Amino acid sequence: MTSGTGAARGDWRIFASLCLLTSLILSSCSVGPKYRRPDVTVPNVYRGVDPAAGPQTASSLGDEKWWIVFHDNQLQDLIRTALAQNYDIRIAATRVLEAEASLGITRADQFPTVAAEVSATSERSPKTVIIPEYETSPTQIDLSFAWELDFWGKFRNATKAARATLLATEWGQKAVISTIVSDVAQAYFGLLELDAELEISRETLATRKDSLRLVQIREHGGTTSMMDVYQSEQLVYGAAAALPDLDRRIQQQENFISILLGKNPGPIPRGAPLAAFTISPTVPAGLPSALLIRRPDIDSAEQTLIAANAQIAVARAAYFPQITLTASGGFQSSALSQLFTGPAGLWSFGGQLFQPIFTGGKIRSNVRLTEAQKQDAILVYQQTIQQAFRDVSDSLVAYQKNQDFRQQQELLTNSAQNAAQLSNVRYAGGVTSYLEVLDSDTRYYEAQINLAQAQLNERLALVQLYKSLGGGWQQ
Repeated sequence: MTSGTGAARGDWRIFASLCLLTSLILSSCSVGPKYRRPDVTVPNVYRGVDPAAGPQTASSLGDEKWWIVFHDNQLQDLIRTALAQNYDIRIAATRVLEAEASLGITRADQFPTVAAEVSATSERSPKTVIIPEYETSPTQIDLSFAWELDFWGKFRNATKAARATLLATEWGQKAVISTIVSDVAQAYFGLLELDAELEISRETLATRKDSLRLVQIREHGGTTSMMDVYQSEQLVYGAAAALPDLDRRIQQQENFISILLGKNPGPIPRGAPLAAFTISPTVPAGLPSALLIRRPDIDSAEQTLIAANAQIAVARAAYFPQITLTASGGFQSSALSQLFTGPAGLWSFGGQLFQPIFTGGKIRSNVRLTEAQKQDAILVYQQTIQQAFRDVSDSLVAYQKNQDFRQQQELLTNSAQNAAQLSNVRYAGGVTSYLEVLDSDTRYYEAQINLAQAQLNERLALVQLYKSLGGGWQQ
């Protein structure tokens, strides 16, 4: 009994030493390609940078926190609500949790599996001619061990791929946050612009009603014709017709913002008017090379590429033998009272090698699939970078040109206002017909509406530039 037990302990020590030595050797084996970041062409300067902005610096608008860029208190409250309640952000956060769990599942394949089992039964056999009746209560306790050796790095590379997928998901979540921040800001500015149009239309309607009363008085006095009355009525009805449509658009815009906030449709509180949101003449764009590490969609695309590169090693490992070590030990006895006494111990250990010989080209095709998926990921990564540079360039151009357009529209609006005032004075003095008043009033109304839209476009361009430069996800 003693010699048998000593031999068993010696075998277990040999087995444990073999496992440790094997794990140390296996940690250096891998059959996959090492990751190398693809070459990309990075411009020295963004196209569309305003020459008046001065020399290029490393600072960028994209480095600023969103509450610094959007300094309106009401807008900040809306963005905070969206970050806490928006369903797209919450879905993205849940996907991060899914990726974390998937990583844990994949990583577990690198480690041995240990399981315990306890079984106990009670049996009674009836008496026969040859065998008398008897009762037995066999009990068994087993501890099993199984470990597939990661000799070719299959499990380690699968874990690497899962970890990269997790990082890609996390960067994807940051991209969603950046999008929601910009969407809320753009929707809020759009709502303020509709408010401005509504106020312009109401003021225009009130002015045109006053003008209609004046024309009616002149018509009763015989100093003008009914044609002037009809033309003045057309101005009133045109301004009045714009109000219901603006009310509709305002309520629908509020509903859109409510959904962004993760709420049911409802009214949205306002802060300062649209024109009160100050705009800087120039904004720093920063260095194009910094965009590669600031934009979350670029980082997400690279992590997807890293995962695809690791999957090639996983696929190639199927060409080589799979080595599995197994062991089990425990106690077995016909009675519970004798389980840990007497010769009740049992054990076994062994190894298995599995080598695929013919699979009909399945392994080769799987390797080709992963290699093609890597090439796909490389192209997507490079395309994402090019699209990022285009986004910044388009936003820079839009920001500058919208500023120029808004400045010219301000001059046009002032001129149209002066013309409208002069036309009313000339008509009251009998120098001109009401047709001139009609034309000047219409031009002034359209100029005011166009100015409000120009102010909106300028602010939307700022929001888009901020997002294009990789801003908005920093918390």
